[in-house]
Amino acid sequence: MLTQQAPSLASQLQHCARCVLAVEQGRSLSDVLSQLDAELRPGVQALSFHVLRHWGTARAVLALLVQRRPEPALHALLCSALALLLLERDAAQEDQETAAGALRYAAYTVVDQAVAAVRLGRGRPQQAAFVNACLRRFLRERARLQALLAQQPQARWNYPLWWIERLQRDHPARWQGILQAGNQAGPMTLRVNRRRTDRSSYRQDLLQLGCKSSLVGDDGLVLEAAQPVQRLPGFAQGACSVQDAAAQLAAGLLLDGRSWGPHARVLDACAAPGGKTAHLLERAELDLLALDVDARRCERIHDNLQRLGLCAQVRCADAARPADWWDGRAFDAILLDAPCSASGIVRRHPDVRWLRRASDIEALVAIQRRLLEALWPLLKPGGRLLYCTCSVFRAEGEQQVQAFLERHRQAVLSPSPGHLLPAVRGSVGELNDNRPGDYDGFFYACIDKALA
Repeated sequence: MLTQQAPSLASQLQHCARCVLAVEQGRSLSDVLSQLDAELRPGVQALSFHVLRHWGTARAVLALLVQRRPEPALHALLCSALALLLLERDAAQEDQETAAGALRYAAYTVVDQAVAAVRLGRGRPQQAAFVNACLRRFLRERARLQALLAQQPQARWNYPLWWIERLQRDHPARWQGILQAGNQAGPMTLRVNRRRTDRSSYRQDLLQLGCKSSLVGDDGLVLEAAQPVQRLPGFAQGACSVQDAAAQLAAGLLLDGRSWGPHARVLDACAAPGGKTAHLLERAELDLLALDVDARRCERIHDNLQRLGLCAQVRCADAARPADWWDGRAFDAILLDAPCSASGIVRRHPDVRWLRRASDIEALVAIQRRLLEALWPLLKPGGRLLYCTCSVFRAEGEQQVQAFLERHRQAVLSPSPGHLLPAVRGSVGELNDNRPGDYDGFFYACIDKALA
């Protein structure tokens, strides 16, 4: 019986270079990866994530190696290979490395396969020779070249300069840790579906498969090692979902401490792909309306709810235009997971930092404000609006909410986590109450509407 040969590193490097070039041109990495063949996708994704986490350093090194920037495709391939060589170690050092998911290749392998990738792409012989010369020069002059980069923030931290400077202003005591945490791979965290099983039983089911986990939050399990979802017990039958611990806080913040009857009306205003929608329904019987402006993303909400055995009304509509979809009946609770910079989830989406521009923040803040203003009149007196973003920038969190409170006298801020900041693996994440955990960066504010 013939077995399918795994794609070569040269092939993966070639496709990785195309992916990171697409990101440089403004395309989402997820969209580009979705177009790859299934057998290529896992390896290319791992390479692309690694390269984008070291893109600032790799670009700066290449600029020192060449007088003139190579054509885009060749530039992307060279930077991809350099990103691997930056972490090349000898065997003794490699044995001591414990960083999960780190990609390690011998230097000669990377050089050889990068040259082969040029040939796979039908590059000219002189291009292959150029790649070989650049990479070998880096290996000879590594210490000198890397020393020259010490004073370049983009090369040191692997983020755009505007991003670094904004974090320095927003979180002067913690900006370095936030940047470092964003360059680590996030753990795989599950949310156990209360309607199908209980967390203790499911944890034992995982353990029987040799998969250890730790508790997080009310419904979460952090896996010691990531697993394909097909291997998770009962995943297809809705026993669990993949959702970061930070995102799992939303349902409890909106629902806990109140009595919710089966006719309580709840709006999830920007619901796709439906993780928070589902968690709300797993925890309470609700009359829930889930909105999203993108029809394809609404299909993902439907698919997730169907797998989990849950029901909600799902509509494709712009939450900022209630006249197009609202039936005039006020909501008891509203979840507004607003569009944002996604600056808190870069460890899971390393392309975000290179796709965003400084000017995007002002535009996103305006969208968030418009959504808040449009949805606030739809909330009953005595109701609760939970505003959240997967951002660590204060303009999209603390400052946005403070401005809203100043505009609306009926709005009362209840005890809320505020900015949830990611931490370097092994240290303690931080909420306002110093609750430990391995979280993505998030912001949460519970805003209650006074009765009078």
